Amino acid sequence: MPTSFASASPTPAEPPRRGGGPERRPRVLIGTDTYPPDVNGAAYFTAHLAHGLAGRGARVHVVCPSPEGAPRTVERGGVVEHRLRSMSSLVHGSVRLAVPLGVRGHLDRLLERLRPDAVHIQNHFLVGRMLASAARARGVPVVATNHFMPENLFDYVRVPGPLRPYAARIAWWDLGAVLSRTEHVTTPTPAAAGLLREQGFTKLVEPVSCGIDLARFSPLDGGAAARRRLRDRLGVPDRTTVLFVGRLDEEKRTEELVRAVARMPGVQLVLAGDGAFRRRLEELAVSEGVADRVLFLGFVPHTDLPDVYRCADVFAIAGVAELQSIATLEAMASGLPVVAADAMALPHLVEEGANGYLYRPGRAEELAARIGDVVEDEGERLRMGAHSRVMASRHRLEDSLARFERIYLEAADGVVAPAPAAFTAPAPRLGGTARG
Repeated sequence: MPTSFASASPTPAEPPRRGGGPERRPRVLIGTDTYPPDVNGAAYFTAHLAHGLAGRGARVHVVCPSPEGAPRTVERGGVVEHRLRSMSSLVHGSVRLAVPLGVRGHLDRLLERLRPDAVHIQNHFLVGRMLASAARARGVPVVATNHFMPENLFDYVRVPGPLRPYAARIAWWDLGAVLSRTEHVTTPTPAAAGLLREQGFTKLVEPVSCGIDLARFSPLDGGAAARRRLRDRLGVPDRTTVLFVGRLDEEKRTEELVRAVARMPGVQLVLAGDGAFRRRLEELAVSEGVADRVLFLGFVPHTDLPDVYRCADVFAIAGVAELQSIATLEAMASGLPVVAADAMALPHLVEEGANGYLYRPGRAEELAARIGDVVEDEGERLRMGAHSRVMASRHRLEDSLARFERIYLEAADGVVAPAPAAFTAPAPRLGGTARG
């Protein structure tokens, strides 16, 4: 049960830092504009990071918007959450924004009391930007992880198609300006690091995987009979199942999954998650004649999620703006083959013919064919699933946590990432051509 403290109560000053040595654990203040109960990859990563670090003995504080609006401080699982006064984002029902008034002063007081080894910002919006500025003013090193792509924002703020290249240029420039003033920058995959370089960011960017809990997400034990029991418990019909887990929002392009299943008699699609695009997907399933083979599970409780993966035969993902995809890693750890769009970071999670296949985005018929290649032979499907598990083992959560601990301590000790130059992209102009 979380321990609640009055929002006006001061956070006790932290004890003096211990010296170096093998038992030294970092003290870190994580700043983020999105954190559970928000439902998105950045929020989940931040929560896994915070609780994983706390489980290893680190002192972890998180500053983020309040999900209810009123400010408060609570402790959950060894992580102290400093929830800022918030307001509706207006563009997304489950995301709230910190009210700017008074935030800087609050962050100054937090830094004074907590005396962290480093702050770790998870985005460059209001909380991350203001925390980075406050930390720099006090000589506290700043670590930043980028989860941002403009494409993941445009559908929410309704940027018209013709203006998106220009809006993307502005967004990348703004991101680079914030990240260039940090000591260390990470992002989940080499592809995501390469994307920053393409946008003119010349500072070293280290790929550090989001990581996956291999004990929690593990393959089904018990064969077809066990799968039937799981499906029955979850209300999933016992037939060949394609699974997607994630937000049902426009940028996830889940309509391609519905259209692919419409080309595959006897195959069903299970969608675990919710979002603004759900109604349109339901209508599409009806118009494609597969309403009886597209199952919407809605939001899945944390405790049931591993079993949702275990009741499937193959995992499919159609998004083209994924910087890693935690859901795909969870599916792989659960022993599922993967069919994914050949876009952004997803190719890092697919070895063609070994654990699944890639398909060209927008080609529902090609997606259907690749899914068919996986499920037509049970032995081949199981072999691919086993290889997915091997690949997922390269992304152990413990390894990612250990690397972040070292980054914090190195930053605190003045060991910073090489920085050959600051962000070099020119300030954006609303003219000419632009790359998104």
